[in-house]
Amino acid sequence: MRVVTSESALAMIREHGGRLYMWVRKGRCCSAANLTLATASEAPRGKDFRRVEAAGFELFLPTHLGRTPDELHIDVRRFPRRVEAYWDGCIWVV
Repeated sequence: MRVVTSESALAMIREHGGRLYMWVRKGRCCSAANLTLATASEAPRGKDFRRVEAAGFELFLPTHLGRTPDELHIDVRRFPRRVEAYWDGCIWVV
């Protein structure tokens, strides 16, 4: 898996302790289930993570994640300002 991180995301991750946890979040919209990516600087309760290689910070993915993406893009959303992850260029996971 190739991790592509923008300079602004790297700076924000470092400002918040140098760790990024990423997991798949299940939700519903318009009567259909959807999966999106969520991120945090601290591990959410009840989830197990494993560390993966990332340049300049510690990246953690769920231990139960079966398929990893070819590329994981990490960037900063402007409003509200937060770190977001994109799996093979998409925010939706299929």
